[in-house]
Amino acid sequence: MEEKPFLSVVVPLYNEEENVSLLHERIVSACRNIGKSFEVIFIDDGSMDRTLEKCRSLSPLRLIEFRRNFGQTAAFDAGFKHASGSIIVTMDGDLQNDPNDIMLLLEKMRADSLDAVSGWRLNRKDTFMKRFFSRGANVLRKILLRDRIHDSGCSLKVFRRECFNDLDLFGEMHRFIPALLEMQGFRVGEVVVNHLPRMHGKTKYNWKRAVKGFVDMIAIWFWGKYSSRPIHLFGGTGILCSFLGFIILVWMFVEKFFFEESLSEKIWPLIGVFLSLIGVQFFVFGLLADVVMKNYYKNHRRMNYTIREISER
Repeated sequence: MEEKPFLSVVVPLYNEEENVSLLHERIVSACRNIGKSFEVIFIDDGSMDRTLEKCRSLSPLRLIEFRRNFGQTAAFDAGFKHASGSIIVTMDGDLQNDPNDIMLLLEKMRADSLDAVSGWRLNRKDTFMKRFFSRGANVLRKILLRDRIHDSGCSLKVFRRECFNDLDLFGEMHRFIPALLEMQGFRVGEVVVNHLPRMHGKTKYNWKRAVKGFVDMIAIWFWGKYSSRPIHLFGGTGILCSFLGFIILVWMFVEKFFFEESLSEKIWPLIGVFLSLIGVQFFVFGLLADVVMKNYYKNHRRMNYTIREISER
C-alpha cells in the first residue's frame, strides 16, 4: 500500500470471524480491478470471537483495535480519522455489500461531479422486521431531514476526503451522513447496488439501535435547522409563550376591574403568570445558547458555511 493511496476502504467489524477473511479477499480483488492505489482499514469494535485474531493474519491491512465495543458509528469515525486516501469507501463487514460495486459508485461520482455517493439496496436480502424498521426510519428521515437518499442505512458509500474535514460522529449518526453532508452544501447522489444474503453470523441490528437512531435523527434535525441561530427557536417560543401569558392576564384584568368577576377560584391567572415567566426563561435560554454556538464556531475556527472553491482569474 502506498503512503497516500487513492482509495481508503473503511470497514467496522464486530464478531465477524466467519466473514472477515473472505471479505478482505473480495475487497482487495475489487480494488485491484479498479487499478488505483488503495488501503484497507478494518476496525475491530471489541469483538468477542476470533475476528481480531483472523485480522492479524491478513495483508495488506491497517487494523484499528478498540478496547471494547463502542458501536458502529465510533468505528466509522475512527476509520475516517485514520484514512489517508483521496476517496473514502465504507461498507459493512457481513459480506452483504458487494465490493465490486465500488466501481459503480466511483463512476457515478465522476459522471455527476458528486462529493458523496450512497448505495441503494433496491432488492434487500434482509429479514422482514429489519426491512420494516428500515422503511419506517426512511419515512421519518425524509420528513425531518428532507434528504434525497432512498436508503441512507446502506453502509456501502464513497466520499471525497474533504467531506470529513469538520465532521465528528456520535451515537448512530453514521446512518445520516448523507443528510449531514447535504446540510453543509455537499453534492450527494446514489446508485443501485447489490445486496447479498447474510451467510454467516447474526445481524447486530435490533430495536434498541432503532430507538437510538431516531433520537439521533431528532438531534441532527435540530442541529441542521437551529445550530447557527438557536435564538430563532428558543427566542421565538419564548415570545409566543409570553404573548399568550400577557393576553390571558389582560383578559383577567378586564374581568376583574370592568366586570367585577371573582378570580379566586379560576386557574387562568396562574396560567397567565406561568406562560409569561416560562416565556422569559425560553428567551434568555435562547440568548445563552446563541452565545455558546458563536463561541463554538470561533473556538473551532469554522463558520456555519462551507466553501467549495476559491479561484482567481
